[in-house]
Amino acid sequence: MCSIMGYCDPIVPVDAFKTGFEKTVSRGPDTSAVVHTGGGVLGFHRLAIMGLHPEGMQPFKRDGSYVVCNGEVYGFAAQRQMLIGKGYTFVSDSDCEILLPLWFEYGVEMFPMLDAEFALILYDGRTREFIAARDPIGIRPLFYGYDDKGVIVFASEAKNLVGLCAEIKPFPPGHYWKGGAFVCYDDIARVDAVCRDGLETVCRNIHDKLIAGVKKRLVADAKVGFLLSGGLDSSLVCAIAARESKEPIRTFAIGMDVDAIDLKYAREVADYIHSDHTEVIITKADVLAALEPVVALLGTYDITTIRASIGMYLVCKAIHEQTDIRVLLTGEISDELFGYKYTDFAPSAEEFQKEAEKRLRELYMYDVLRADRCISVNSLEARVPFGDLDFVRYVMAIDPTKKRNTYGKGKYLLRHAFEHDHILPDSILWREKAAFSDAVGHSMVDDLKEYAESRYADEEFHLRRLRYAHARPFTKESLLYRELFEKYYPGQANMIVDFWMPNKSWEGCDVDDPSARVLSNYGASGT
Repeated sequence: MCSIMGYCDPIVPVDAFKTGFEKTVSRGPDTSAVVHTGGGVLGFHRLAIMGLHPEGMQPFKRDGSYVVCNGEVYGFAAQRQMLIGKGYTFVSDSDCEILLPLWFEYGVEMFPMLDAEFALILYDGRTREFIAARDPIGIRPLFYGYDDKGVIVFASEAKNLVGLCAEIKPFPPGHYWKGGAFVCYDDIARVDAVCRDGLETVCRNIHDKLIAGVKKRLVADAKVGFLLSGGLDSSLVCAIAARESKEPIRTFAIGMDVDAIDLKYAREVADYIHSDHTEVIITKADVLAALEPVVALLGTYDITTIRASIGMYLVCKAIHEQTDIRVLLTGEISDELFGYKYTDFAPSAEEFQKEAEKRLRELYMYDVLRADRCISVNSLEARVPFGDLDFVRYVMAIDPTKKRNTYGKGKYLLRHAFEHDHILPDSILWREKAAFSDAVGHSMVDDLKEYAESRYADEEFHLRRLRYAHARPFTKESLLYRELFEKYYPGQANMIVDFWMPNKSWEGCDVDDPSARVLSNYGASGT
């Protein structure tokens, strides 16, 4: 990960800018720079992943124009060769050095051309204007706000803008900003034509496209590791990577000291794929000590995001402190595409598809936010194979009647796609899903609920929750998280649209907790 920030006016409050920018130095601890472009200021904290030499340091500059980018551009070597053919020269092996030449050649048409997870701020010295853009899923973060002079400010995280902007907003994924307006260049959740491929063709394409998504994310000049929960999604990523790698991959799993559900499954996968495996064991004291730092780094009050972030934050903290790994592959974004436990209750194929579209469009506020912050705060980079743009577009276009759970097993298409490869034990490939926050150990969530219960008497809870009109807390746990959020991000609750919850309008989903444990179909997920 890296951190970027941009102030889009020549008269810059330098001290306030630097104070805000220093809040995310952990995203890019290698080198930092703040550069005056003539039209404003750009800041960059570097975590060197591609092009490790000093020449790869940003901002990149050409002919009075500048760019800073937190991202990975896949397949950039071919684009660089194309640009060399147009007369451009390059001084580094950084993937992001191609961005200014692409801008000069194509302007805003460059954004749909990028196979990338990225957020960028660009200053065009020819027109003396700033441009900003974000990838279609929002895997890389970007926020914006206006200062007291009405100047727009962009930054990687909301915390960069606290104290500088009165209202902080997430930059919409799949958009660019130019000339004072946001323009959508890619609504990745929208399906223009439904894919009518047969079941076996669908599964073969899922198989091939996911493998391609993993392979391109193994390319790095820094060391790569893998988060392995023992669930289907992370296990598939690890198994594909193990088959594609010449040396044993390094995998990491985390669990509570008393009832970790997934550690045994992660160990089974690690043994099967012959990975160099590490287990991180945590206690109730570890969980409660991490709670406030996790809310502060996340910038959310959402219940399930915070629960799941505690385990991810602690395992990434151990990786940062105990290894020289700089890149982590994860299993996020599978649920949004293939379904959660609660989407088993979808009343129709159309409703299943609408829910998938909603979840994909909102991902940047929940699971993607969690993965980015928990990993980046520990000076690591997240890569998400299930978020590969080609893979996502294909799965979203599959006829939803095939994606619904009419097979007696959720995510059947994904499981069947790898059934004949035998890269995982059948016991893992066909294992029931358990949410990460539950699989770390049911006691973790129970400990958090118990702690929240101890903080508020019933009458106090009912009075204090009424302070909040937007996303009003509805349990003592949600009130605790909201009050911690307001401590670090006062008055910024609108950054999150609402609590992540199952679709309450569906029969069987009108529940008061986001955990799949409260659903009637949870079944063997908890064993």
